[in-house]
Amino acid sequence: MSETRVKLEPSWKERVGAYLDRPDMQALSEFLRSELRSGKIIYPPPKQIFAALEATPFDQVKVVILGQDPYHGPGQAHGLCFSVQPGIAVPPSLRNMYVELQRDLGFSPPRHGCLTRWAEQGVLLLNAVLTVEQGLANSHQGKGWEGFTDSIIDTLNREREGLVFMLWGSYAQAKGKLIDGRRHCVLKAPHPSPLSAHRGFIGCGHFSAANEYLMRHGKSPVDWTL
Repeated sequence: MSETRVKLEPSWKERVGAYLDRPDMQALSEFLRSELRSGKIIYPPPKQIFAALEATPFDQVKVVILGQDPYHGPGQAHGLCFSVQPGIAVPPSLRNMYVELQRDLGFSPPRHGCLTRWAEQGVLLLNAVLTVEQGLANSHQGKGWEGFTDSIIDTLNREREGLVFMLWGSYAQAKGKLIDGRRHCVLKAPHPSPLSAHRGFIGCGHFSAANEYLMRHGKSPVDWTL
């Protein structure tokens, strides 16, 4: 998976591009090519696999929201975790995020689920695994993406200060071992999925807490409205 072929956004290419030349990433690249050759449908479309990095360059990151893997339904995934393209029904986890935003900040939920506006303000919407087979959640876990996204988080942890990491659910929280809580703000809560949101995601106050932390550290708050 050569860094030149995938055309990473330049600031990310400088920092994590070399990781894509590792043997495990070459094996991942061959796995994806083989899956496509066999007729399997992979989400998101190839040109959107690194959309989160494209939308939020390294030096612009203020907040990191970590998802697990992309949506696996037609037309949903476009490279930003929890986000769907305009015209696609808002998924249940994102609906619960809107519920918490409304409770926390008086946010008026939009009718769409596209979070690009957050990404453009410095919210890195990163899935731990960047691809999935249609209809099969978690089907690309353990294929190599986790190491690459670990390297992204590790680089942010080491080279930046005063970031906010929102870790929702045990899978995201496992990445917390890579983050120095003295240099950054780490916010943990249950996942916003309907299976767990009632156990503490609703009421967590993470969106207002993130803005308060950013302002205390001389950064502009995120306008969470969409």
